[in-house]
Amino acid sequence: MAVPPRAVGIIQFIGGNGLAVQPQWSYRRLLAAFEAQGWGVLTWTYRLSLDHQQQANQASLDLERVLRREPGLSGLPLLRLGHSLGCKLLLLSPDGGLGCGGAALLSFNNYSAGRSIPLVNQLGPSLGLTVEFNPPPRRTLELVAERYRQVHNLVVRFRDDTIDQSPRLYEQLKARSGDQSQLLVLPGKHTTPASTGLRQQVLGMAHDPKGRRIKRLVSQVLELSREWVAPS
Repeated sequence: MAVPPRAVGIIQFIGGNGLAVQPQWSYRRLLAAFEAQGWGVLTWTYRLSLDHQQQANQASLDLERVLRREPGLSGLPLLRLGHSLGCKLLLLSPDGGLGCGGAALLSFNNYSAGRSIPLVNQLGPSLGLTVEFNPPPRRTLELVAERYRQVHNLVVRFRDDTIDQSPRLYEQLKARSGDQSQLLVLPGKHTTPASTGLRQQVLGMAHDPKGRRIKRLVSQVLELSREWVAPS
């Protein structure tokens, strides 16, 4: 947890699979950019699991426990931020997304276990097993339509991201009554949000396009968030 003095709001962040083992390191520059604007950042750490619904439930419980434990955070605007699989976990939150003022969903990824984990395709048939995530891809999008109630969402797709499924998510969100979600397409690839900032430290900002993209992303997320009513 990193909360600057007199924080203007709180970000609940869940990163992608693998990267979220140490999110304060793997997403250091992204999170630091929010902190530089006065936002406190709460991250949730997890490892590979087939049960995404259980992970979503646990993430919600753990992040809310921190808010209750820190009385100084009460009443601050609250936003959620997810990258890749982290988007799915936020969309599956048991509160339907209503525990925050809005969500920024970066590089949404909702592939099957067989595509996400090649070893599943290699070992599953030989063992007579059918292995899939809970919920599977199609059911995940159905649950977004049925249970996700947050209307303020910024869906972000990076142009050179070959595994992004943001347009499909955006279409599902917009089909809901009263939805106010927006789709933002930026330069970059799937790993653009993940950066420790080493390139900038070695070569400087002039040779660091990823750093400039991260700053632009954070600026646009926060600009849009000012339009959102953000309950704590």
